[in-house]
Amino acid sequence: MLVSVPSAATDIPSEGAHPRPLDVAADLLALLRDTATEPRPDTQLEALSLAVCADLPVLLWGEPGIGKTAALNDLANALELPLTTVIASVHEPSDFSGLPVVGDDPAVQGVPMAPPDWAVRLVQTGRGLLFLDELSTAPPAVQAALLRLVLERRVGALRLPPEVRIVAAANPRSSAADGWELSPPLANRFVHLQWTYDHEVVVRGLGGTWPRAALPRLDSGRLHDAVTFARRAVCELLAARPGLAHQLPKNEARRGGPWPSPRSWEMALRLIAFATAAGTSREVLSMLVRGTVGDGPGLELLASLDRMDLPDPEVLLADPAAAVLPERGDLRQTVLDGVVEAVRRRPEQSRWDAAWTLLVLALETGAPDLVVVPAATLAALRRDDWQVPAAIERLAGAVSLSRRADRAGAQTAAGAGTSR
Repeated sequence: MLVSVPSAATDIPSEGAHPRPLDVAADLLALLRDTATEPRPDTQLEALSLAVCADLPVLLWGEPGIGKTAALNDLANALELPLTTVIASVHEPSDFSGLPVVGDDPAVQGVPMAPPDWAVRLVQTGRGLLFLDELSTAPPAVQAALLRLVLERRVGALRLPPEVRIVAAANPRSSAADGWELSPPLANRFVHLQWTYDHEVVVRGLGGTWPRAALPRLDSGRLHDAVTFARRAVCELLAARPGLAHQLPKNEARRGGPWPSPRSWEMALRLIAFATAAGTSREVLSMLVRGTVGDGPGLELLASLDRMDLPDPEVLLADPAAAVLPERGDLRQTVLDGVVEAVRRRPEQSRWDAAWTLLVLALETGAPDLVVVPAATLAALRRDDWQVPAAIERLAGAVSLSRRADRAGAQTAAGAGTSR
């Protein structure tokens, strides 16, 4: 029996033939992936990129599906680093500590610990971004094996190159699949960043335009000053508050987050130096510091940084006409109190007059109530032979008005109490 074999021409669809269903699907998928980008500030990505540039391991905490993995892809592209993703929860401890390989003569050569393939590829490439995903679902034995990888960058007998950066991601235990609390030794090795989503960004992105954040740039001319500033900030705080040097939380859940230790303070110091050299915002610096030593110690460190930035009262008294006072009310109040205290320590007519000039400047450029207490205290420091400066007349109205408002408020409160 003869069997007809179709020619090659019969396998090629004619021009009028319908395309295959998957070809049309591929075209539609290509259109959906065809999106644009626009520059947009992103404090989360700025904090993440600074910590990565500082060569510190970062742990992103966030609910599932809010874009942690997408952010890592964007960061890898921006830093021009190949991204290697390892799902920590599906690996065994030996995948990170190394698999024993018996050689020809174990008694002489020992038993080396062979690294996994992804670690070998990172070493061969010489650089990369290692993404450890689903860290909170990794059992305690795997977390213990990760300690050496995160701190020493070793996988078995292999050391990762210096240009490899480590970022991990985790879901809170309440939303993690069979989640575990992070062990304190592992948690204390990370900079913890809370990852959230911006509703406006999501809406615009789904509409076809995703943000493109500009990464912070380090100013090479500020490096030495940044290191000096960071060391002074951390050392002055710990000298005044020695109990903050190491505080292991008593609560198990808090032990899995940021908390102060000599290791995490060293990390905070490094981050302050990088943030200062990059000229980042206070919001970014706050995320980094609180994500390293915790909220309480972090806020104390931020307050200490604010005080370090305040102008020297002696400099202000020497040239009050050129003085620039802080914009924030609490910092301005601190500066004015410092000026009055400096006059108290060394009372002189010229210094007293300069202090009044500074109070007038504060009145003209800020809230009037901030000058009330310093003005009253400064007036009490006057010596009998000192001339009363004309600046006092400009302050008298504000002080009198503030005092009348205080008395009215007190009377209103007293009346309300009587009516009850």
